[in-house]
Amino acid sequence: MKHIDHIGIAVKSLAAALPVFEKLLNTKCYKTEVVDAENVTTAFLKTGETKIELLENDSETGPIAKFIDKRGEGLHHIAFEVDDINAEIQRLESEGFIVINKPRRGADNKLICFLHPKNTHGVLIELCQSVQ
Repeated sequence: MKHIDHIGIAVKSLAAALPVFEKLLNTKCYKTEVVDAENVTTAFLKTGETKIELLENDSETGPIAKFIDKRGEGLHHIAFEVDDINAEIQRLESEGFIVINKPRRGADNKLICFLHPKNTHGVLIELCQSVQ
């Protein structure tokens, strides 16, 4: 793994959350994106080398809606940038981690997959690889 790519935060409303995080981080949102495969709209902010991804559900049955119903708004996942997502999946599975899904296109022009939080002390981990 190369570095933390971003921290994902589940929010009920981007319209309500975005001004708060812009004030907090003293920076403007540089990009919003609809990710149909995940049923979310994302908003990205950057502070230093770290990106913050706010996630708003677009469907009452989407993963962010389910997360908020169960746990409320807050930290959803930590994403790590990798050079080769398939090789990293093989390595992690050989170490006993459970990969939730096959790599698929996500926000920010990345291939993404997630590790099950029961193997990572309750933290949802995302692997992401930049796509050229």
